[in-house]
Amino acid sequence: MIDYNKNPFIVIWEVTRACQLKCVHCRADAQLKPDPFELTKEEGFKLIDEIHDMNNPMLVFTGGDCMMREDLFELSAYAVKKGMRVSMTPSATDNVTREKMLIAKEVGLSRWGISLDGPTPEIHDHFRGTAGSFHLTIEKINYLNELDMPLQINTVISKYNYHDLEKMAKLVGKLKAVMWYIFLLVPVGRGQMDDCLTPAEHEKVFLWLYELGKTAPYDIKTTAAQHYRRVVIQQKIRENLISTGEIRYEDSITDTAYLIDGLKRAPKGVNDGNGFIFVSHTGDVFPSGLLPIKVGNVREQSLKTIYRESPVLKELRNPNQYKGKCGVCEFRFVCGGSRSRAFAVTGDYLESEPFCVYVPETLRRNSSPSTTK
Repeated sequence: MIDYNKNPFIVIWEVTRACQLKCVHCRADAQLKPDPFELTKEEGFKLIDEIHDMNNPMLVFTGGDCMMREDLFELSAYAVKKGMRVSMTPSATDNVTREKMLIAKEVGLSRWGISLDGPTPEIHDHFRGTAGSFHLTIEKINYLNELDMPLQINTVISKYNYHDLEKMAKLVGKLKAVMWYIFLLVPVGRGQMDDCLTPAEHEKVFLWLYELGKTAPYDIKTTAAQHYRRVVIQQKIRENLISTGEIRYEDSITDTAYLIDGLKRAPKGVNDGNGFIFVSHTGDVFPSGLLPIKVGNVREQSLKTIYRESPVLKELRNPNQYKGKCGVCEFRFVCGGSRSRAFAVTGDYLESEPFCVYVPETLRRNSSPSTTK
């Protein structure tokens, strides 16, 4: 059992913000060159030690483009030797060579995450802001398959690719991915509100993903889409695969809770600052990379102290403090809505998930003809 009040389930470290791509949705608003103030290698080793001491959570190196960090494999080897589960999400550029993939395999990285945002060059290249990115991405994926390295394909769903998801799902299978990691766009960084799906479109995507998960040759995981867990639970109840009596909504730490994403992974719902923490290239700590509220810096305090003592993080880990319908929703402990999206749209990270169509049972029960006229 993991107590998210004490330790995260996953830590994302943005090892650099440098990147050669110009993605239209980039939450980091990446730059072409590394920041001279990014954490040094020695500071990176210290951070890895601190992360390991927090019950050894999953560690993901990201960016920018993490491959633009010269000591990336030294950091990776250091973490792997400590027995940590390490993966990375590099950008598909000329920096990703077959030789570097082989080094990563020898180091012992558990998985590579490659972004692919459309089934055609037209869609993906527009999304990534770089002509030729689609073909380069497919080339890098083929390298990974040749080296028999586990592949995770990351896709941001927005207005750009919403109508091409069926084709995208088939391509993910064809490329032999072990996981399709779905991100629902949050209007932060370069991401724009007009590019986000509507609440109804979110719900359609979730229902479609649930059905896809029954037959797909890969696992499906979502980020910034906490309400997908609610959809999965509702569908399983409707299909008599689980009963409402099996679910302890108040903490979700049961065998049934493993069904939240349709996968046996996190023992309960992960959310911004609640089982999830993000460290920037300069050591600033945020509830997630999509929730730009600084809660500390690892150059000034240990990550453990920041994670456990930050007033913001404590609020995020208490769904009873959420406002609006999220605060009274029976799914608030297994879902809670995207705190990042709530902040991006309303300016308040405790407000309701703005792109959720669900009306909580309490509000439906308390609604009467006299109050709805």
